[in-house]
Amino acid sequence: MSLDGGPEYPVTTDLSDVAPGSLALVEEPIAFDVEAIRADFPILERTVGGTPLIYLDSANSSQKPRVVVEAVEDHYLNHNANVARAMHMLGAEATEAFEGARAQLAQFIGAHRSEEVVFTKNASEALNLCAYTLGASLRPGDEIVISVMEHHSNIVPWQLLAQRTGAVLRWFDVTDEGRLDLDKAVAEGLLNERTKIVSIAYVSNVLGTINPISQIAALGHAVGATVVVDASQAVPQLAVNMADLGADLVAFTGHKMVGPTGIGVLWGRYELLAALPPFLGGGEMIEVVTMAGSTYAPPPHRFEAGTPPIAQAVGLSAAAQYLSVIGMNQITAHEREITGYALEGLQSLPGVTVLGPNELVDRGGAVSFTLTAADQQPIHPHDVSHLLDSRGIAVRAGHHCARPLHERFGVQSSTRASFYLYTTRAEIDALIESLDYTIAFFGRLR
Repeated sequence: MSLDGGPEYPVTTDLSDVAPGSLALVEEPIAFDVEAIRADFPILERTVGGTPLIYLDSANSSQKPRVVVEAVEDHYLNHNANVARAMHMLGAEATEAFEGARAQLAQFIGAHRSEEVVFTKNASEALNLCAYTLGASLRPGDEIVISVMEHHSNIVPWQLLAQRTGAVLRWFDVTDEGRLDLDKAVAEGLLNERTKIVSIAYVSNVLGTINPISQIAALGHAVGATVVVDASQAVPQLAVNMADLGADLVAFTGHKMVGPTGIGVLWGRYELLAALPPFLGGGEMIEVVTMAGSTYAPPPHRFEAGTPPIAQAVGLSAAAQYLSVIGMNQITAHEREITGYALEGLQSLPGVTVLGPNELVDRGGAVSFTLTAADQQPIHPHDVSHLLDSRGIAVRAGHHCARPLHERFGVQSSTRASFYLYTTRAEIDALIESLDYTIAFFGRLR
């Protein structure tokens, strides 16, 4: 599939009357055809040592379709200039493309207006922005609540904030099945009148668990807390609508949703963004600067100091259009089917232990597991990854930037296979066959 012609973005602010998909070049999703989709990703034609590449590391970073690469290339070759500064044609084109990308992303996630979208360099920066700006009102003894399943990017900023302010960091535990233990949290009064911030992953990058964000947001708001969501794994997989989510601030990143690296998004309720202080100081985030002091621009530019990631925003807009053309509901259905097929295959192998939910209820497309050889000795995930790589299969090994979660399950690390819109059943078959070989191989070594 391809998106023909150059993008012509309206610079839209109020999106309340904009129909879903109307900013995309094609309004109706196409029929889902995984082989046709794969043809859009040149890297999937590569071989590794003569073996076709099987890329099962999309939770780490997704591959990019040709249309995204071409959008970035076209911007640099034909429209390159700084935004909101130059009073010439190229400057106007760059500004229109950048603000058009903002409108495209706002529409993609169901924002009410484009000014609710702040461009950052990644989700980590977006979450740090949340911690820094929300922290301005914290006092000693206030409480911040996260969970043990968080990515380090949604742990460390809150730890730093607690250290700066004297606030107390608390967290949701998880059940042995890999779900947030809401019953335990309620029984222990985890959320209470001292809770000021709740920050939770929408989808676990290790367990694949899809958390009940609307329910958690309601619990947080009931005690007056601001609710932050790390949606880095959710936005690529699910049809996420900010109006339905119930959160106050939501972070996600471009490179996991077939977009470029170097760009992320923070969505926020506009009235909250308008009340927050700046995060970084510099050009374009100001109204007036004098030697005696400065006043600041309204959102989103208040949080976008300096030259922003312009070409990356153009590429991310193309990525959002690409996903919209396919249809997020179709992508979700494909990932669900592939993940279910993978879980069945993994559970058929002796010595495989899946971390997290073994059923498809509220589960995304990342599956982490440990391997044990026939002599009952564990096989280190790095060894698993190296052997799979020798067979052209790319997976991730380690603690996946979620060490506390691995400690909770009593393992040092795990192997993770993660799937996306271009993953096929044949690739899952190759994974299962190679894992079976790995188990036998290390059993023979001992």
